[in-house]
Amino acid sequence: MKQTTFANTGFELVTKRTRKREFLEEMNLVVPWTELVTLIQSHAPVSKTGRPPFPVSTMLRIHFMQQWFGLSDPAMEEALHDMALFREFAQLDAGATRLPDESTILRFRHFLEAHQLAIQMLASVNARLIDRGLMLKAGTVIDATLIAAPTSTKNSTGERDAEMHQTKKGNQWHFGMKAHIGADADSGLVHAVEGTAANEHDITKAVDLLHGQETDVFGDAGYQGIEKRAEAQGLGVQWHVAMRPGKRRVVDKTTRIGALKEKLEKLKASIRAKVEHPFRVIKCQFGYRKTRYRGLAKNTAQIITLFALSNLWMVRKRILVANG
Repeated sequence: MKQTTFANTGFELVTKRTRKREFLEEMNLVVPWTELVTLIQSHAPVSKTGRPPFPVSTMLRIHFMQQWFGLSDPAMEEALHDMALFREFAQLDAGATRLPDESTILRFRHFLEAHQLAIQMLASVNARLIDRGLMLKAGTVIDATLIAAPTSTKNSTGERDAEMHQTKKGNQWHFGMKAHIGADADSGLVHAVEGTAANEHDITKAVDLLHGQETDVFGDAGYQGIEKRAEAQGLGVQWHVAMRPGKRRVVDKTTRIGALKEKLEKLKASIRAKVEHPFRVIKCQFGYRKTRYRGLAKNTAQIITLFALSNLWMVRKRILVANG
């Protein structure tokens, strides 16, 4: 059966290249499909009865479109029926008699979660980026961001998600979870992701965000005292943690020592700024601002997938130029 491509089928009256089409064409070229499909296929069960399953490549493309456009399982099914562009990207034949329904999409996501394939996909993507020299791994920047969770109790249990908690940031309370990441200090590409409840302190996951090859680690004031913790001993890294805001405000910048301290803090802040780029991509570019599922495991798997895709999105131009 011949697969459709991004070329016109011959029936379109409008040929405008939309931003959505350009985005999908770019991601189609930069995602390492062969490696990811091979990784997933090794865990996929072989069905000998019933209707033949949809190809892993098709389901993976649908799964990624869900992350890029913030679509639920039912919304993704409807989008496949409504939008020819999505069917083309998923490599679904124009004359297909059936399309993946929301249950099929749900089962594929559960399959990825059961085999913890999200973290393996992140490692596969990063291995490709390292081979291209896009991730140096000389230093790591660590940080965490809050992800809101639904506070409504209008559900079957009449309760909020038991694995989510509330925390206070500044003068405002937040309910949800935290996404902790370790990013390359040079490129800002994410190499480690951890998900916890919102009330978990940033410092408890600091060591888990290191890959073991870095010589320097940068963090904000929330990581003050990390070098004294037992798990941080003997790692052979230099910790560069920001000064607490209260102490920084009282530094006399008119003195030579004070001016040097201020210059050092600005230098550390300029390096830490790289870690904010992945957060911006998943929240602003991919629209991920609130958890979609119940429980930390499911939401953490989604966050890991989002950061793997954000790595590709951040370096897509350089990959496309290198590929000619």
